[in-house]
Amino acid sequence: MTRYIDEHRDTFGVEPICRTLAVAPSSYYAASSRPPSARARRDAELKPSINRVHAGNFAVYGVRKVWRQLCREGVDVGRDRVARLMGELGLCGVTRTKKVRTTRPAPESERPADLVERVFSADTPDRLWVADLTYVWTRAGFCYASFVIDAFSRRILGWRVSSSLRTDLALDALEMAIFARGDQTLDGLVHHSDRGGQYLAIRYTERLEDAGVVNSVGSRGDSYDNALAETVNGLYKAELINRRGPWRSLEDVEAATARWVHWWNTDRLHGACGDVPPAEYEAAYWATQQVATAA
Repeated sequence: MTRYIDEHRDTFGVEPICRTLAVAPSSYYAASSRPPSARARRDAELKPSINRVHAGNFAVYGVRKVWRQLCREGVDVGRDRVARLMGELGLCGVTRTKKVRTTRPAPESERPADLVERVFSADTPDRLWVADLTYVWTRAGFCYASFVIDAFSRRILGWRVSSSLRTDLALDALEMAIFARGDQTLDGLVHHSDRGGQYLAIRYTERLEDAGVVNSVGSRGDSYDNALAETVNGLYKAELINRRGPWRSLEDVEAATARWVHWWNTDRLHGACGDVPPAEYEAAYWATQQVATAA
């Protein structure tokens, strides 16, 4: 009531508004002169922090992730309160859109076996990588992005943006992923993709074999066959491409993708990793392994 009267008093006057609302003017003046409650003061303290967390994470976090990040920073606040204050601030998370297929299926006879069977999890890093492509519209024409993701931590190990769907696009992303792991052995690693010809090209499969990686391809030909990679593509489009567009050129997309991938790996909270960033999740795993080895 007080807020409504404050917003319209200059237009209609306090007494006419109170008379219309059947409220005593004295009640309004008493409420106006009353100091803010402890709850209101705490809300005012929390709102800048909520704004900061939301803006600092590509403005894509919903209630749960904003609340989780505040908790990580030592801010004592409940999830329901964060939801209420985000509503007051007009903040919300993003939603994903339907993916458009960007790969052309290879002939059945050329496909490797499906070694994943829609179970996109791993007990250690470098046991299962998933890869996929997606498209981005720019004013200069379409460009395409390729990602390679570790299923253990959801870390994006390799990525590339190109103006065409040639085999080099996927291969360059794979080379970045292999380079990112440095001297770590990849023997026994399963690389999983959809049925796209880019991933079944001779140059691509030979590079996997050289690195000791086993190739796996979805067997049923729908989005669930490569669900984890499809999810990353959907978040890429929702969190970056659709929110920051329209894009002028491939170079703009490439620069923005680099920033987004860095944020994804080092700052973004992932529910599958216990609401910590992938890099932190992997570091915790290796620290545990070192302690176990020392014991």
